[in-house]
Formats: sequence, C-alpha cells, structure tokens
Amino acid sequence: MQSFFVTIPRVLGSLPFFALLCMVLGCTGSKPIAEKITTDDGKTLEAVQLALNWFPEAEHGGFYAAQVHGYFEEEGLQVEILPGGPNAPVLQRVANRELAFGLANADRILLARGQQADLVALMVPIQMSPRCIMLHKESGITSFEQIRDLTLSMETGPAFAQFIQQNCDLENVKIVPYSGSVAPFLSQKKYAQQAYVFSEPFIAKEEGAETTNLMVSDLGFNPYASVLITHSDMIAKRPDLVEKVTRASVRGWQHYLQAPEKTNALIEKLNPEMDQEILEYGVKSLKPLCMPEPVGLKEVGTMSKERWETLIAQLEQLELLKPGVVETDHCFTTNFLEDIPSVDLGKADSEAPSKSPADQ
Repeated sequence: MQSFFVTIPRVLGSLPFFALLCMVLGCTGSKPIAEKITTDDGKTLEAVQLALNWFPEAEHGGFYAAQVHGYFEEEGLQVEILPGGPNAPVLQRVANRELAFGLANADRILLARGQQADLVALMVPIQMSPRCIMLHKESGITSFEQIRDLTLSMETGPAFAQFIQQNCDLENVKIVPYSGSVAPFLSQKKYAQQAYVFSEPFIAKEEGAETTNLMVSDLGFNPYASVLITHSDMIAKRPDLVEKVTRASVRGWQHYLQAPEKTNALIEKLNPEMDQEILEYGVKSLKPLCMPEPVGLKEVGTMSKERWETLIAQLEQLELLKPGVVETDHCFTTNFLEDIPSVDLGKADSEAPSKSPADQ
C-alpha cells in the first residue's frame, strides 16, 4: 500500500522562518477574517477559516468532527478547514492576520515567536508528541541508548532531530537525509527512520515488516502537537469568537476520540489516500497520545505552563532560541478552556446533525 502522506517529508525547507514570513507580509488576503453569511436553510453564521499544518488525516480528526457533528454550527460558526502540505505557511499567515486560526506543533510555535511572530496557543488535542524513530523489531533495539551500527534516515535540522543527536551516543550510526518513503526501510534491515507513530509504522506493517517505534517523548523531547493557534489581536478584539472556536474544537476532539467513524468518512472523501484502515489505525495510535494518564476525556485540550517552560529551555539549550527572547506567558492561554461541557457520547451521536459534510 502506497500513501501520499508518507512520500513527502514533514519538514520545512532550508528557508528560515523569518524569510518565509517576509515573503508573505506583502500578500494580504482579500477575504475578511470573519464575516456573516446566510446558509441555504436561512441560518446566519459567522464564517472563519482554520488552516491545517498538513494534509487531512487522523491528527486533525477532532477539528473535522466539530464540523461533521455540528459543534461549530452550535456556536453560530461556519468553519472552513484549509488543508495544509509541505511548507504550508500557517504560522506566517496567522501571525500576519491573514487567518484567524491555524494548527502547528508547539516547537514550531516557539521558534516562530523567537522570530517575533505573534502567535498564541489556545488548545492542545495531542498531549504527547507522535514523533518516533522506527526500527526493525528483529534488531532487538528497545531504547535510544541501544541505537548503534545502523543507518538512520532523519532530517538533522528539526528540533527533535537535534535533541536526539545531542542526547544519544549514536555509535557507528550513519545519518542520511529523510526521503519520506518507507522503501529504504523495507529493503535494509540495519536501517531506521524518523516517523509519526500513526503513519509510517502502519505502512511498514502493511508491507510485512514488524517495527519497534521509539517515542521521542520518552527521550524527554515532547512538544504538544496539532495545537490550535491564533494571534493576540484576535484574542483582544474578538474573545467571543476565539472562545467559540476553542470550545467547539475541544468538543469535536472529545467526540472523535470516542466515535471517529463519520469523521473518518469525511477525511477519506477529502483525501482518498487516507482509507478507513489507516484512519482507524491512526485513531487507535492517537488515543494514548491525546489522553495519557492522568488526562481524561474532560481534560482534552489542556496545557500547562510547566510543559511550555520545559520546551523553551530545551530549544534554548539546542541554541535554536536565544535565551529570554520567548516568554512563557505570552505563548499560550487557558482562559478559553474553562467550563467547556464534556461530550456525552451516548447522546452526542444521536444528537448529531442528520446531514454532515461527509454526506454532501
């Protein structure tokens, strides 16, 4: 089984963030950040856009679930979810006020803030980083300390890769550029590669390979993933809109983690490369990442100051951030996570709108 999503590396190009930001500063979108619209059935909704950091797949499931099951509409919103891809300028467009909302991983948010980008995290669906190093199970390697005498396919620029290189001996390990394909892994036994735990391991398994997946979070580098972001002007001028989008997103994720079927049907329709089998595998892999103990369903979306402080310190140690440039309190807010009614799945499914985007 071939998947488009694992043939394109999830890494930014060599162009630094500031240069990319400068490229888009002169490109202001003509569409308003939020505008009132009237639907075909006469409802008045506020239309906004939410930009993904990658192509639609399970890691975005909760946001699509908020669409499919009407949580955005309950808030009086029509949210257009914009697919991403390699080098999608989500951070730049949100910081430049071209978009109200976007998704990004926590380390990318902090690195952008280090370049003076105005970005604020609102909620975190994926608590534990899905980054992993995928090895052949028959290698017998079960920890990062044991990685030696093999080829490691990994981009060296991203923060997670620099953290691995700084904290592991990697004795007699040859690091080669990551191509995004599992083909070299399948053809070479002394071979490992960077991966997302809900993606490449599934492809390898489909091709008959048994894998061991070492989570980078177990090594101590654990940025939040698929973080919902906005900018400070939106929070100051439209806190009502921020609250509605955040609340609906949290409820969407609560629903998706319990009953992903209808949402997965939409994701497959939007992106046929993501069939039901890989999406089911993705949700199964995501559940412990979204709800690691003691996080329960009611706590989906939460963040802690300690986690952000730890990540800032790690990026400073890696010399990716200048010390003191990024202040923790400016990076995130939990003000919009209070008093969100938890989704009662037994009722939520029966109360879902009869016509979802997947059915249209």
